Amino acid sequence: MTKRSLYILLITIVFAATAKAQQLPHYTQYLMNPFVINPAVAGIENYWDIKASHRHQWAGLQDAPVTSYLTAHGPLGNSNNLVTPTGSDVGYNPRGRAYWTDYERPSSHPGMGLMVMNDVTGPIRRFAFSAAYAHHIGLAPKTSISVGIGAGVQNYSLDADKLNFASASDPAVGGIGLMERWKPDVSAGIWLYSADFFAGVSANNIIPQELTFDKGGVATATERGRLAPHIFITAGYRLWINDDISVLPSLMLKYISPVPLGIDLNARLQYRDRLWIGANYRNGDGFAGMLGIYITPMLNVGYAYDYTTSSLNFVSKGSHEITLGLLLRNRNGDYAPRNSW
Repeated sequence: MTKRSLYILLITIVFAATAKAQQLPHYTQYLMNPFVINPAVAGIENYWDIKASHRHQWAGLQDAPVTSYLTAHGPLGNSNNLVTPTGSDVGYNPRGRAYWTDYERPSSHPGMGLMVMNDVTGPIRRFAFSAAYAHHIGLAPKTSISVGIGAGVQNYSLDADKLNFASASDPAVGGIGLMERWKPDVSAGIWLYSADFFAGVSANNIIPQELTFDKGGVATATERGRLAPHIFITAGYRLWINDDISVLPSLMLKYISPVPLGIDLNARLQYRDRLWIGANYRNGDGFAGMLGIYITPMLNVGYAYDYTTSSLNFVSKGSHEITLGLLLRNRNGDYAPRNSW
């Protein structure tokens, strides 16, 4: 195999996302942490929300993607001057319909957040670090809008020593070792939210950039990989079954040119804002089941299992994703989010 062929092969494998899938990691539990796709969510609650997540995609398939991230975001200043002691339970549901009927938007305020992410697929690794700033503004007694921007750096690396070829002495891989590329990482978003609905638009990887592991300028312009902007459109609504149980249908549209539009449909059944189960359908890919528990006003956990309907299900045992949340400075004792439900 020639060096030219090697690089073309790597570009095809790594950046085939522009023809089949998204380049950035996929998350099933983005509803549990919308900040991971939209910087405008930063500081939406009146506490610091810390999330750690680990996703093992296509378990059973060698060198399948493994993604981990840590996020933290919170308000700068007082985001909510209302007393909402929803941690108490004295025989009635403190977060029932009456609570949401009396819902008032948070005070206008800024927020900030941080994200560290590590994504590994075989010999290819993406490590990213970014900071976000958002400002939340009241539009009506029950409705707010926020605008946010995130900026940071991302490192793409290829460990060519982990590549296996028929000839161990193939000059195409000999002595290449670890190759790294640093790129800027910029995102922006808008988030509209109230007691009954939410809607958001965000763009990640805003700056289109060339990316290739061509060490000697072998690849031509048409063979070089590109980092493409990712557009996410999300929306959801709250429906009540009774005072204790609500249903939260939502959808997300994903667009990465020139990939066909991706559609995620979600539904969560939530009991007293303490326990929820949900289902996800992704067009052309598969299904997922989700479960979440708000254990204490400081601790919550969520789990998702994905089943793919593509040909990968012959070698994959599904995808597993777990998310652990900590709520710091949660003075009102809220078990569940108030504004980013």
